[in-house]
Amino acid sequence: MDPPDPQLVRDPASLRIALLTPCFWPEVRRGGERFVRELADGLLVRGHRPTLITSHRGFPRRTVEDGLPILRLPRPPQGRLLRRHYEPYLTHIPLSYMALCAQEYDLAHAVHPPDAMAAIRWKRRTGRPAILSYLGIPDRKGLTEYRRRLDLLVRAGAGADAVVALSRYAADAFSYWLGIEARVISPGVNLDGFHLRSERSPVPTIICSAAPEVPRKNIGLLIKAFALLRRRHPDARLILSRPRDPQAARSADVDLEAPGVEWRNLDDRADLARAYGESWVAALPSSDEAFGLVIVEALACGTPVVGYAHAAIPEVIDSDEIGRLFEQLDPGELARALSDCFELAGDPATQDRCRTRAEDFSVDRCVEAYLSLYRDLLGQPVGSSQPAVPLVQ
Repeated sequence: MDPPDPQLVRDPASLRIALLTPCFWPEVRRGGERFVRELADGLLVRGHRPTLITSHRGFPRRTVEDGLPILRLPRPPQGRLLRRHYEPYLTHIPLSYMALCAQEYDLAHAVHPPDAMAAIRWKRRTGRPAILSYLGIPDRKGLTEYRRRLDLLVRAGAGADAVVALSRYAADAFSYWLGIEARVISPGVNLDGFHLRSERSPVPTIICSAAPEVPRKNIGLLIKAFALLRRRHPDARLILSRPRDPQAARSADVDLEAPGVEWRNLDDRADLARAYGESWVAALPSSDEAFGLVIVEALACGTPVVGYAHAAIPEVIDSDEIGRLFEQLDPGELARALSDCFELAGDPATQDRCRTRAEDFSVDRCVEAYLSLYRDLLGQPVGSSQPAVPLVQ
């Protein structure tokens, strides 16, 4: 028997992983999209072969972006469903499933409930594992935000080989509300992209990279707290992410003309890292955070952080040496926490303490945790050289 064509033989230890998310860069740049990109990069560096299956407004398009193969499927119209407040991206399920069936993968890893339905159907056809990483909190509020979300998560819990939560708080919500035992794997921060910097601004500077259009991010509250803070620090600055939809931001009680506020395009990671580095404190006043990746990014740059003492934020800000928690959604309380962090930023030891805490949430740690999960589901011991599927495609 002739040996197989070398072009058809893959590394036995290399896993073919389908990552599924309904939207991606440059259309949307949120924490979830960063999480997917960082996970894919970590898999690529380790010699694995992830492929991202997503959608966009346009014709099907295949690209390879910084080494990652990306399939952008056309997004079927969903306006009628959205107007009736159904879970977004339900129309994307059939195309995601067809894309999974069109190629050979060892497992399918979805980061959105509708894509998890496609992955579970593909699992029934192929017998290969399906995983859902849920990027939110499945509590009463989260489960009733959209029609069909509760149904989707119940079916995902029953059909997926593993459900992953971003924090212990989110995992406890899975157990309490749905009876699902979710594993905890926190998302990772790129410690090379977000690193210690020395160009801190000479004037007190606050940054918040959260989307101002989203009401639960409480950017309006932050602007009010900043106005109080400027009574004591009149030269203080507040750097915020420029809204894609200014009208939606105004509807979320955000004052777009507030004095001292700088609206910047923070989509680019290098620009965001520079902004973290020049700031004295990074704030995340939002509620219902399943993790709070932007806080960890700021810590990696050596910048102390302020967060609302709700949901998973206290799991990240676990010490007064790296930041402050505020207990109530009150401008005065938030202003006091920000002022405390101004003093913390003046301590030469703060940078290293913040960086050390960020290292607890590195991309490497996150990727290794997912690889351990993948191999467990595929029946391979960690470090195994035995393939999960035939070598010849």
